[in-house]
Amino acid sequence: MATLRDNLVEAIVGLLVVLLAVWFFVFAWQRTGGGMEDSIRVTALFPAANGVSIGTDVKLAGLKVGSVAGQRLDPETYQAEVTLAIDEDVSIPSDSSAAITAEGLLGGTFIVLLPGGSPTPLKDGDMIFDTQGSVDMMGLIGSFINRSGGPGASPPADTGSPGLGTMEEPAAQ
Repeated sequence: MATLRDNLVEAIVGLLVVLLAVWFFVFAWQRTGGGMEDSIRVTALFPAANGVSIGTDVKLAGLKVGSVAGQRLDPETYQAEVTLAIDEDVSIPSDSSAAITAEGLLGGTFIVLLPGGSPTPLKDGDMIFDTQGSVDMMGLIGSFINRSGGPGASPPADTGSPGLGTMEEPAAQ
């Protein structure tokens, strides 16, 4: 009787492990763009694609409308060629632009689509040429730190304008 209980517990634990593995596989498949069968594939050329990988979200107006399905280096232009899988139910104008952005200083990277005004929508195989690459945040922070307040830093430039004054004191004329 004790061995039947031990085998039953082992069988239940084994079943839970298999179910967890199946859930993880489905999650990974959908996250990397494999689960987007009802999508169109468009290509965008970025000068820099730091932080973008397969599965990165593609958003429009703050909502996820697709994900990155592939990326490679264009050997002729040396730009990052990123393939976007976009939900086919979302009609995006063909003259739209794309930009790589971050959710904040420590947030994740995603691609935002900025819709254009063309009446014709993007279709499978189209290319987005108007793009803005990612900003190197660590480089910006480093240059800010190196140029602010250390020895040899230049004082702020005086523009010579009197300013707006305060509400109690009118601006000088």
